[in-house]
Parts: sequence; structure tokens; C-alpha cells
Amino acid sequence: MITCIIIDDEPYARDEIAMLLEQEPDIEIVAQCSNAVEAIQAITKLKPQLIFLDIQMPKISGLELAAMLDPDDLPRIVFVTAFDEYAITAFEKQAFDYLLKPIDDKRFANTIARLRKDLTPKVLTPIATEKLAHIPCFSGNKLKVIATEAVQYVYSDVSGVHVATKNEQVHTHMTLRVLAEKTSLIYCHRQYLIAPTAIAEIEIQEGGAEVTTRSGAKVPVSRRYLKQLKQLFGFL
Repeated sequence: MITCIIIDDEPYARDEIAMLLEQEPDIEIVAQCSNAVEAIQAITKLKPQLIFLDIQMPKISGLELAAMLDPDDLPRIVFVTAFDEYAITAFEKQAFDYLLKPIDDKRFANTIARLRKDLTPKVLTPIATEKLAHIPCFSGNKLKVIATEAVQYVYSDVSGVHVATKNEQVHTHMTLRVLAEKTSLIYCHRQYLIAPTAIAEIEIQEGGAEVTTRSGAKVPVSRRYLKQLKQLFGFL
């Protein structure tokens, strides 16, 4: 069962999401909150796997609330708002998805299907995965074949998945999950993969860190992945 909290200052908006979730037998609404203060208390106590979070709320916005949550114990966040100009900022706050009001039934169903797949425990098998020597990419009308060893980092945002080398950034249709499985890239952030060989410096910061690559690019490191990244290079 996927546990869920709905956070919105408008009662009818909470009711709309609750009605949609009634059709999902494996999702349990454990709380509904009308403001960020109530929400923080409920999230801390109930530790839901999923929250639907309105962006525009009085005093403390949904984006500000997301920034207050522990990145090591972060639920899947689906932001809900009537204004699409918040999309990029929402994904920077580690959004799982972004829904516009009024919520489209098909769009909502697609979000739930992705959430269900993401939260389903993965069965590990001993089958070896063949590593990719190249990543198929594109830039405008050009098809690019990027050698995996040339990739410094990869990141995702609302516009897709981007592959960065020393000299350029291009796009790919491959997902971060697949690239993590089939290359030597490792997670340093929920939305970033990085090549260990590209790391020149790790700057420890409050709440995480920032990597400087050998070409001078800056890549965020969340607290969730900082320890294993330090251990990779022998830092205790």
C-alpha cells in the first residue's frame, strides 16, 4: 500500500485529488493538510511515500515546504498548481511530477502508473548488464553518437535528459535509470549522474555538496549520495 498526504489550502482541491485517488486501491490517504505547518508535522509523523503538494499557499509556499524536507527521507512529490510557470522550479525541488489544475484524468492516471512502478520493490538478479560504449543523443536536427567515456555528467529536468561532455551538452531519450545501469555513471543527486573520472573536487556544503568537474562544471550532490561518493575516493 502506498501512503499519501494531500496538501492544499483549498478544500475543493483536496477533495478533487481524494476523489481521483479513490479509484486507486493500493493508495491510502493518511492525512490531508491545509497549510505547510500542518503538513510538516504530518510528514514527520506519518512518513508518507507520496505527497500531492499545492505550490501557491499562504505564508509558506509548496516550493518552500519542499525545501524544508529531509532530503534523505524525501517522499515522492507531485506538485499541483494552476500556473505552469513554476514547472522548472518544481523539478529543481526534486519533484516526481507536476500536475496542472484542473487535473486531467488521463494525465493523473499516467502519474499514478509511473509512481506505482517507481515505488514497486525491484527484484535483483545476478544477470550481468552489458555496458554501453556509446550513448545515442541529438542536438537540433543532428544525431550524435557520444562515447560513454567522454561523458562528464547527465541530468534531467522538465525538458528531458541532458548529456554533458567537456565541450557540449546534448539530449538523449535514454533515462537516468538505464544510464546508471548500463554505464559507469553513478548517482550524485536524484536528477544527476556523474562520471567518477570527471570529478576534480568535492565541496561540502550545508545539506549536501557540490562537485567541480575537471572541465570546471558545477554539479550538485544531495546528502543522500554524499557518503557513498566520499567513500568511493577513500574519504571516511
